[in-house]
Parts: sequence; C-alpha cells; structure tokens
Amino acid sequence: MSISFRKSLIAGAALCALVPAALATTGSSASAAPQQYQPEMVTALARTLGVDERAAVSRLDREAVQQQRLADLTRGGLRVDGAFVDGGGTLTVNTADPASAARVRAAGLAARTPARGEAALNRVQAQLDELATRQVPEGISAWGVDVAADVVEVEVGDAAKPQAKAFLAEAARFGQAVRVKNSGRPLQTQATVYPGSKMTYDGFYCSVGFGARSSSGAQYLVSAGHCVAGSPTLYFNGTRFAKGTSSRYALGANSVDMGIAKVDPGNSIATQVGTWGAVGTIAVRGGQRAAVGSSICKSGATSGWTCGTIKGYNVTVTYTDPNGGPNTVVRGLGSSSVCTMGGDSGGAYISGNQAQGMTSGGPTGQQCTFNGGNQAGKSSYFQPLGDALSYYGLTLNVG
Repeated sequence: MSISFRKSLIAGAALCALVPAALATTGSSASAAPQQYQPEMVTALARTLGVDERAAVSRLDREAVQQQRLADLTRGGLRVDGAFVDGGGTLTVNTADPASAARVRAAGLAARTPARGEAALNRVQAQLDELATRQVPEGISAWGVDVAADVVEVEVGDAAKPQAKAFLAEAARFGQAVRVKNSGRPLQTQATVYPGSKMTYDGFYCSVGFGARSSSGAQYLVSAGHCVAGSPTLYFNGTRFAKGTSSRYALGANSVDMGIAKVDPGNSIATQVGTWGAVGTIAVRGGQRAAVGSSICKSGATSGWTCGTIKGYNVTVTYTDPNGGPNTVVRGLGSSSVCTMGGDSGGAYISGNQAQGMTSGGPTGQQCTFNGGNQAGKSSYFQPLGDALSYYGLTLNVG
C-alpha cells in the first residue's frame, strides 16, 4: 500500500464573520472515580458502538479508571514495557517479572510477559526508520509497533516495487518480530480545518484542529503539518482567522506531520469539538493520551464524525503524491480504525473527553459514510496532539 498526499480543492467560499468551530483541550488527568460525560458524547459513542447509553458510559468509565490505575503504578516505580486495551475492554500491561505482574493484577489490570515487548520493538522500528532515511521505500505504506500483537507490522501496498523488495528483505532479518500485511491500497493525506470545521487556503481546504496558547498567552491552532506548510493564510467561511507560522512537514523529505498557525487577534478556536450535526458539540477536558485499543472519534470537513479504536503509536508512514511529486516518509504518527478522506486533514481526534490528535492521512480512494460512526475495514493516521504541544511549547485550551 503506497501513500499519496492530496489536498482537497475548493471552488470558493462566502464571506462572513468568523464563528469559531468547536474544539480545544488541556492536560487534565482522568479521575480514578467514574466520570461524568456530556450527554452528547454518550449518545455519540452509544450510537457508533451499537449499544445503549448505559453501556457507553460504563465503557468510558472503565477505560478512564484503568488508565489512572496504570498511571498510579508507574508513578510508584513499576516498570512497564507497553500496555493496550484488549477486545474485552481490559487494559493489559507488559511486565518483565512475576513480582511486577502481581502488582498489576492487584490493581485490577491484566498482565503478561511478552516475547519481545514495546522497547525491543521500538528498536526494530528505529532500524527500519534508518533504512527509510537512506532510501524512501516506495511500495511500503507504513510500519509501526503493534503492542497487542507484540510485533512491528509492515503494511505493503505494492511489493513489486524494487524499493519495497529491498525494505522487506531487511525487515525479514528480524524474524517473527516483524509481521507483513498486504493492504494493496495507496495512502494519501487529507488536507482541511475546525475542531472539525472547514478551513480554506490557496484554493485548498483542511479541517481545524485544536486551540492552544504560548507562555505569553498568544493563541495558536495546532494542525497537521502539511496543512500549514509554506505558512498559508487560513480562512473560515471566507474570512481570515489565522496565519501558518511553523511546520515540520516537507514534501519529499523525512518529516513529522505537525504544525501551528497563529490565530489573529479577535478570533479564537473553540474548546468543543464539532460533530457536523451528528451529536452536537463535545467539550474537551484535557489531552491525556489514550491507550492502544481505546475508543476514538474524529471530526473533519469531508467525512464528518467518524469513530473507531486506536491501533498504535509511533508509526512511520510513506506518503505518495498523486500529482507526481516525490514520496514523503512521515514519522511519529498514531494509527486508528477511524475512516477519513481527503480534506479531513488537521481535523480533531478525541477519546472520551480527552483530545488525541489531528488527521494526517489515510488510504487513497477510501470512501466514508458521512457522520457514519464506526465503519468496518477503514483506517487512518493522526499526529498525536501531545507531541505537537511539547515540541512547540504550547498548552492546550480546554472547556
């Protein structure tokens, strides 16, 4: 599966006053006690999971409580080699010895001793990343650590490409630590703006991400890097609201898909995520990273409100350019089963009431049902929000 970068073109936009779309978050931690959630969030999750609202609240509470217990254990000195939420909703922790496993189980979590573990798999991925630095692996879509499966998974779009063959030959040296998956579809980035809203620039559009502030109080939009590369002027409903200031994305180079835009005085990014009419708005209470396997939804201008689960972090992806430009390797992405399309880029991912990141890309030609919730067989990549906030020294705005 190869990846292609594609920005969504627009015909024009009506001039009107800027109305900030829903969005934002900070870094508050989950409570160990069951949480209270906005009714709209509960309704949305219940609908997408096909359960009643009571079951949806139970799932959100259980995930939050388990993650807080793990945080308490690690603060208490427990050494963890990766963790994930299994299919039954139980947070499973990788441990290295019986004593650590006993502490995990005593806290009500599951424990296992993996054959490899996250640290060892990260070292394997780092070597594959280095290989991609020397030569872009055309035909290889993405690779990243699958904590639950205890492997580095390599997704292949076109194994016949010479670069793909060379990459797979190197990956085979790691034996069972690497699993090859043939997906057969190229990936593309989606270009857009709002905590879900549509933002336009230079004849293209992206979706708005999250609002954040610097230590001096200056307001910024945190976005996918390819949406603000080249420092474009950004518009909402035809009215300027921000100007791109920094991006770590560069076409044809080894990149990170994060960037920021300075919000113009008098405008702001809202501290709720819009859902394109699916369930109202979702308030953002913090930016705590959710575990692999957790529920997650995103808002974007093309496919609206779609949901799924987190599949992994620190994934490296090869994006291809359908316009004939060079391939681009992007590092540090999160992967999910959320459906996205062109124009969703930059849009907001949220788990429960915790902001997670911004849309980076997804399979070329992937079609999503608008406001379709969970959709089987879909996938996408997102830039983790916490990494972008840390890199740019910003604090998330919360509702």
